[in-house]
Amino acid sequence: MKTISKKIATLALVGTILSAGAGQAFAEAQTYTLDASHTAITWHIDHFGFSKPSGKFMNVEGNVVLDEENSANSSVEVTIPVAEINTGVPALDEHLLKADFFDVATYPTATFKSTAVEITGEKTAKVVGDLTIHGVTQPATLDVTLNKLAENMFEKQTAGFSATTTIKRSDFGMTTYLPGLGDEIAIEIESEANL
Repeated sequence: MKTISKKIATLALVGTILSAGAGQAFAEAQTYTLDASHTAITWHIDHFGFSKPSGKFMNVEGNVVLDEENSANSSVEVTIPVAEINTGVPALDEHLLKADFFDVATYPTATFKSTAVEITGEKTAKVVGDLTIHGVTQPATLDVTLNKLAENMFEKQTAGFSATTTIKRSDFGMTTYLPGLGDEIAIEIESEANL
């Protein structure tokens, strides 16, 4: 579910896109810091076929390195505080943090570290990386779109992007209520990172 973290990968995409000429050029690699107040990882899961409720992770931390001259050197690392999960239902949040699901007492964070970036269009890319959730690391690919690269209202150079991916929670050892409660988790990431 935290595949969220991949959102993470989204950041890497920004680097690649920039290096492909979709935005302002940089003479050397620069490090952007994820803006936690403008970053959210939202997930959706099938609930026994009745609906597809969602949850969200906030207060995500991470860095995006953008290398304009060599996109292969662009990268992203993200850490997601699992305890920050928010479904809008306090009792459900509490359950998801227990051993049945995320087991936050043992695995307090989820992480994503990019391993490759592939430019797929003028403002799109695939960011591949290692996603670790519930103590298990699996490869994950984010489809990323660079929304805007410019100064924000506080005159900080900002990269804004959206990303999506789908993962299977069973791949990360989270099998409670399968198959009734869906295995596939759809993830949407919206993020801003500042120089």
